[in-house]
Amino acid sequence: MSDPADIPAKALFVATPAVRRRLRSQRVAVVCLSLASLAIFLPLAAVLIGLVKKALPALTWEFIVDVPRKGMTAGGIWPALVGTLYFVTLSLLAAAPIGILAGIYLNEFARDNWLTRVINLAVVNLSGVPSIVHALFGVAAFVIMLRWGQSIRAASATLAVMVLPVIIVATKEALSAVPRSFREACWNVGATRWQTIRTVVLPNSIGGILTGVILAVSRAAGETAPIMVTGAIFYKVVARGDLFPYSINEQGMALSYHLYQISRNVPNMPESMLYATALVLVVFVLAFNSVATVLRVRLRRRKKW
Repeated sequence: MSDPADIPAKALFVATPAVRRRLRSQRVAVVCLSLASLAIFLPLAAVLIGLVKKALPALTWEFIVDVPRKGMTAGGIWPALVGTLYFVTLSLLAAAPIGILAGIYLNEFARDNWLTRVINLAVVNLSGVPSIVHALFGVAAFVIMLRWGQSIRAASATLAVMVLPVIIVATKEALSAVPRSFREACWNVGATRWQTIRTVVLPNSIGGILTGVILAVSRAAGETAPIMVTGAIFYKVVARGDLFPYSINEQGMALSYHLYQISRNVPNMPESMLYATALVLVVFVLAFNSVATVLRVRLRRRKKW
């Protein structure tokens, strides 16, 4: 009988036919998933590269900080850029706290009864409502009923209502992902339900909550219909160098609406300015998303599970 020490190492670990089949299946799955990822990434990369190439002739610092001139065919996009910052920031300041608190209540405090199930179903359905429906609601609720008129605060409130279901759903899913054993350990040492949520559940679910906020930013910055009838304006005279040119009680320009108007209603519009405006809007959304992504990654590193 041969000594096991004399048998080569490779001979001791020979894969069985069943193991080889599983490995082949795994390699096929990896190839398919890689191709699916490329199918998503390559068109996106092609669009961005084409956008950058066509935007470069007009994309300068002056284009960003200057105001529109000569019937929008010259100058820059500063008023629209600042207006977009107003709309997105104000809508998030309204939607994020309400959405997160509502998600906490529905997941941690609400009883499982018919009313809670109806509310959860309504939240999920609202996240799929077309933006033009939210626009009509904003006109009825904020412009007419509350008598805010067409203003930045009316448009921001409309955007907040539109992104609220996204934040609620993301918050509920993030809280549900935290193991129940974490909660039970806190309850066993005498912690209250709110102390458990505040000190254990929320710190371990903040990454998922920020994901919802990222989605909300992307949608709020890119929507045109909700703001074009509640607070956005085609053109507003703004002095160059005015960092805060708007009041929340008046209308303001926005990049998405500005891009729509100059592409449809401005004759002799230079093509490079169109693409430069679109690229700035994309970079604006990516900048917001990057900040939230960095925060999410830093907070996820603190997880203990």
